[in-house]
Amino acid sequence: MLMKYDGKDSDEMEQHDIDNRADQLNPNNDAYWTSRDYDERPNDWEDLVD
Repeated sequence: MLMKYDGKDSDEMEQHDIDNRADQLNPNNDAYWTSRDYDERPNDWEDLVD
C-alpha cells in the first residue's frame, strides 16, 4: 500500500523525507515538539503524550 506524504508517494520519498516524517511522529524526538509549536521537547513530555 502506498502512503502519501507531502504530495509524494512513499516510493518517491527520499530517505531524509522518511526520517523527518518519522521524527515528527515520535514524541521522544524534538522534531515532534517543534512541529507542534513548542520550542523544544518539554521535560514532562511523557505526561503530555499519555
